[in-house]
Amino acid sequence: MLPSQLGAGDSLLDSLLTQLEAFCWEQRDAFGIRLAVEEALVNAIRHGNCLDCGKRVHVKCQLTAEEFWIRIEDEGDGFDPNGLPDPTAPENLEVPSGRGVMLMRNFMSLVEYNEQGNCVEMGKRRSDLASAE
Repeated sequence: MLPSQLGAGDSLLDSLLTQLEAFCWEQRDAFGIRLAVEEALVNAIRHGNCLDCGKRVHVKCQLTAEEFWIRIEDEGDGFDPNGLPDPTAPENLEVPSGRGVMLMRNFMSLVEYNEQGNCVEMGKRRSDLASAE
């Protein structure tokens, strides 16, 4: 569990990078995973829990030499991830919302939200293993 304050996930991210290196994950995969997890954590803390220090972010993670999976759940009301405006549309280029979810979807193989929209599960298989099959 993490407190709802920005920067609370920094040690988790550092540990994750260390473990990805230990399993010899490609640098591009490690970068994408770190970025996606950081975006999900910031979204949970800032938007989900609204920086409420009485709320927590619950994290469950599994990492092997072949696959990565993480579940991040906040204690907020949730949102509709499909209702976000397309951040690449010309009228939204100056709008800051929606970019984090777009990045998560681009860097991860799996990005799924629960029905309430307060929990995201993300997964990725190593690129060098996926391309070898």
